Amino acid sequence: MTGMRLLTQTGLVLGLVLLIGLLIWQGFTNVLQLLLESGWYLLLLPLAWFPVLLPATQGWRQLFPAGHAPTFSHGVLALWMGRAVNNLLPVASIGGEVVKARLLVIWGTGAAPAAASVMVDKVAQALALACWALVGVLLLTFLPGNNELAAYTLGGIALLLVGVVGLVVIQRLGMLGALAQLAGKLVRHEAWEGVKFSATEADRLVRELYGKKRKLLLATLYRLASLALHTFELWLACHLLGQPVGVPEALLLRSLTAALSDLAFIIPNAYGVQEGAFILIGALVGFDPDFALALSLALRIRDLVFDPAGLLTLQQVESRRYFKRRRAGRLGD
Repeated sequence: MTGMRLLTQTGLVLGLVLLIGLLIWQGFTNVLQLLLESGWYLLLLPLAWFPVLLPATQGWRQLFPAGHAPTFSHGVLALWMGRAVNNLLPVASIGGEVVKARLLVIWGTGAAPAAASVMVDKVAQALALACWALVGVLLLTFLPGNNELAAYTLGGIALLLVGVVGLVVIQRLGMLGALAQLAGKLVRHEAWEGVKFSATEADRLVRELYGKKRKLLLATLYRLASLALHTFELWLACHLLGQPVGVPEALLLRSLTAALSDLAFIIPNAYGVQEGAFILIGALVGFDPDFALALSLALRIRDLVFDPAGLLTLQQVESRRYFKRRRAGRLGD
């Protein structure tokens, strides 16, 4: 655990260094001027982004045993707060998944169904990302002289799919139960037997969910729809910044930059990586580096609007639960 924390903290530092380096390289004042010239209209971008949570939530809700799916509103809230944790904290995109499961448990979903759904949903996300990146590769074939980039991207997709297969195999073999048994040898306590039971039950539910291929397919398609909806935000940002693009160019930019950013999961919120991806891919559609950098920063406005609020809401939920349990303990005395 300490090694993972050190790795993610190092990734955060490297990402911020890369982001600052790109801003210095392009000239921060030039990039800032591009953003300011668009005025307050850029503040509309978070509103254009918010709908992406809706199909993502519905996709996640497919991956629960019958009768255990959370309400749609609880699913949206859990996704929002989990995303805030992944974006703002050095947790290697894993901490947010734990938060999602924990929130559902607080709101009444059993621990085993919540854990199982989060694990399988992670696979659905990866499959959707691979399909989304493939859309970008197909669009690349219509641009002359980009066969090498398309080949590299296909290689990245292949590695991602290999990782997905490995994750599925490990999950089906009973990953949670094995981890709980290992921890049980280190932690001697009666309460740990309940944890081992929940983990074993979660492993059973994971295997059950993988047996329902139609639900996994639906979850993946919903996640793919969520990724596709990101395109409207980018298309709108380009128009607001004064350099409009067509839908094919927006799809190309969104799919390939999203794939590159998500693959850099060790770096929180892909700081620096997203900006570098926009400079690289933006050049294919005629964007100057300073405009590509301004576009990437404009798309981060939603992070400033939604992510801190998500962490504050999470803190409120945890505090309310803590004081409720404390009052219950006093009444029990």
